[in-house]
Amino acid sequence: MAGHSRLLLTWFGTRKGVEVRDTTRGVAPFGDRLRRLREEAGLTQEELASRAGLTARGISDLERGVRKRPYPHTVTSLADALGLSEEERADLAAAVPPRSREKPRPSQKASRDLDVPAPGLPSPATPLVGRERELREIEDFLGRSGTRLLTLTGSGGIGKTRLSIEAARKSEGYFPDGVAFAALAPLGNAELVVPTISRVLGLKEAAKLFLLDTLCGHLRGKRMLIVLDNFEHVMEAAPDVAALIESCKHLTMLVTSRAPLRVRDEQEYPVPPLSLPDLTNAPDPDEVLGSSSGRLFVERARAVYPAFDLTGENAGAVAVICQRLDGLPLALELAAAKTRFLDPEALLSRLNQALQARGAQDLPERQRTMRATLDWSHELLHGLERNLFRRLSVFAGGFTLEATETVGGGRESGDEDVLVLLGNLVEQSLVLAAASPGGMRYRILEPVRQYALERLEESGEAEEVRRWHAGYYLALGERAGLELKGPEQPAWLARLETELGNLRVAIQWSIEHDEVGTLARTAWSMWKFWWLRGHRDEGRRWMEEALASGPRLPAPARARLLFVAATLGRALGDSESTLPLIEESLTLFRRLGDRDAIADALSTAGLITLGQERYEEGLALLEESVDLNLELGRKRAAAAMLGYAATVPLAQGDTGRARQLAERALSLARGSEGARDVLYVALHPLAAMASAEGAHERAARLLEESLRLSVEIGDESNVAYCLEGLAAVAAAGGELERAARLWGAAEALLETIEVMIYPHASDRLLRQRQVAGARARFEGEAWEAVWNEGRALGFKEAVAYALESTGTSGPAR
Repeated sequence: MAGHSRLLLTWFGTRKGVEVRDTTRGVAPFGDRLRRLREEAGLTQEELASRAGLTARGISDLERGVRKRPYPHTVTSLADALGLSEEERADLAAAVPPRSREKPRPSQKASRDLDVPAPGLPSPATPLVGRERELREIEDFLGRSGTRLLTLTGSGGIGKTRLSIEAARKSEGYFPDGVAFAALAPLGNAELVVPTISRVLGLKEAAKLFLLDTLCGHLRGKRMLIVLDNFEHVMEAAPDVAALIESCKHLTMLVTSRAPLRVRDEQEYPVPPLSLPDLTNAPDPDEVLGSSSGRLFVERARAVYPAFDLTGENAGAVAVICQRLDGLPLALELAAAKTRFLDPEALLSRLNQALQARGAQDLPERQRTMRATLDWSHELLHGLERNLFRRLSVFAGGFTLEATETVGGGRESGDEDVLVLLGNLVEQSLVLAAASPGGMRYRILEPVRQYALERLEESGEAEEVRRWHAGYYLALGERAGLELKGPEQPAWLARLETELGNLRVAIQWSIEHDEVGTLARTAWSMWKFWWLRGHRDEGRRWMEEALASGPRLPAPARARLLFVAATLGRALGDSESTLPLIEESLTLFRRLGDRDAIADALSTAGLITLGQERYEEGLALLEESVDLNLELGRKRAAAAMLGYAATVPLAQGDTGRARQLAERALSLARGSEGARDVLYVALHPLAAMASAEGAHERAARLLEESLRLSVEIGDESNVAYCLEGLAAVAAAGGELERAARLWGAAEALLETIEVMIYPHASDRLLRQRQVAGARARFEGEAWEAVWNEGRALGFKEAVAYALESTGTSGPAR
């Protein structure tokens, strides 16, 4: 037996039995074993390749021994495709020769230069989360024969490196000659890029003059993928990359960079942030986990603190953290690492500090904190680019080129320079650009913006830049006045909604810097935006804050602020505290002799008085307003007040007088260009009268026209009003399920906006009676279920459902 001590027996399980090999003569080569297993499974090379996600050429190379050391994930794919048992999997893996014991096979053209084993890919410590779509798209690009250079671009911390590694791993089957990975971040000089690629590929050092030629000679004819990671700071080497792909027709390059290389044959792939949870309603754990950013945060939190649990109590905080970090993977990972000693609510209040704390030790130094990552990007900018970058931090929620030229350009560069500089920042992935209905729009991810804001504060020019910003957006709001009363009303409402974040910052600045006179002019012009887009409570609060900040305001400014506060407060059903405001405003306007403003103040005073159920007094004020508006040629304003006035005789049962007022309002509104919001003020009393007279089809057509107009300008409160009206019409016509769904949809919509749909008690009582009557006639116990079906409809679905009954189009007559 002693003589047998040198003889080791290895048992190999096969499908035909047990085979014993004397390991002193060597284990069966991997290729032989793979071929035998494939044949026993009855598969051709093409069939096995298809099952394993590889190429037939790749299978052939493995079986013939051209490739002797497949990567572990390739072995796993083959084992899965062959349906091997655990023992067979272990034996197949054991047949792969150790990399350190086998010399590489030299190519014919560069045999004297080849010295080390094939490189392979890094093995990340954590799984990739939330990038399924991006992986599919990148793999599709790499699988196309026409893709020579694919550049993944994006800001620091967006996850380009991790994505490139996983994409290369999944695409390995397309490249029978292998995949190589070269980390360029440590390089301090672009001249080191070619030597680094050569070293990764195992080429010996050659004379600098001939190294690129040597590398081209080695790669020529090979079907290979080379990943170049972090190219942004060695851009001078871009021509060398272009020379490689031009010389080597079957070579593919996958590059990660904060900016594209801008060479021929480049295909850029901008890496987006992770998807965000929806904050429209309080999110539950499933909704948070349904977003990529939420899933990444939770997985990384559990990695550092296994007891972490996403619950109904903390899901909202996690969702806000994801939103605040704009779906930036590195920022999410750094924040999640703090859950070992901070709960999500506490973390949210200390988010900036969490991002500055050091992250995992196996991260590159430049990614240990968000600041280090962004310092890396900032150092790549030149002086004027840095100036613009930090100035852009004052924008909230994005910006346009026009705003950039006014606010971000400063005084040292012209508009042309700003366009070039902004383009450079977009290329460096510090600014994101996206097409929007109003033209190209730009934004900065929130963690990046916070970094730029720090730089702005350090520069000493923060106050001046904020003044430029406030001046631009207060002027924009003032300019909107005439547009909100004309044919471009929907476009301007959408524009102001898009710029709402910037408008808020500008308004706050004006109050804090005693620029309330300017704010008063802006608010006077754009108050209808707050009204129509459901920001009534917000607009009122701004007015109250402005009034409190300047007790010695000039009379015109004070009168305007009082008017806007009272008008928006009335829309919220507050008739008590708003009456003194509008009375003082009207007194000031009379003293100033501003007849247009007097007419507007009379309108609001009349509506507030109606809200107090002083109908005759309120109607008299509205009629005075109508007469003055017509005298001034303001048909649009007169039409609106006639429509509101019609509700008084209608409530009193005087349908003749109500119809006269409503039809006059409708005629004036149809004759005023762009008077969409005024039209539906006239349509509502006409619809109510038609319904009361049993003309349900006419009532539905009037309400449907009103609904379309409301959707066009984004007046969600009036959309809800129309849904309620159509529900009442459906109930009157015996369509009780339809009525319940529409009422449910209206209720859900009202919960998302800061508006009372029925400021008058009589309207609320009428709705309650209609709902109660319909429910009493509903057979069975399914009312709540149908109601909840309506609540579950989204905005667009609810509108489509409301309009599907008759398919009417065009104005009602």
